[in-house]
Amino acid sequence: QVQLVESGGGLVQAGGSLRLSCAASGRTFSRYVMGWFRQAPGKEREFVASISWSGGTTVYADSVEGRFTISRDNAKNTVYLQMNSLKPEDTAVYYCAARPPVVADFDSWGQGTQVTVSS
Repeated sequence: QVQLVESGGGLVQAGGSLRLSCAASGRTFSRYVMGWFRQAPGKEREFVASISWSGGTTVYADSVEGRFTISRDNAKNTVYLQMNSLKPEDTAVYYCAARPPVVADFDSWGQGTQVTVSS
């Protein structure tokens, strides 16, 4: 497992942008598939985006496709989530997660960072 720490959350108006960062510890970061999830009040946690170890493959939830971009910098052990055209329904706690490439489920999680989008 790796230790993950998110940052970059905050309050933004609808239509605005935020960039979340997730710093990971551990020398094997570059081998992990990284992902972002979110959980809104009263709702289950949902998948937002993921990125392969090389950054060559990205997957997005339909709700954020075209507005959010996931990227990673393996030299800095960091994964990012650029969020543009934010909507009030994007309001949630955002979690960074990691999994080894041969494992189906994400098994390392950060503590989360709050994103609030006002209308």
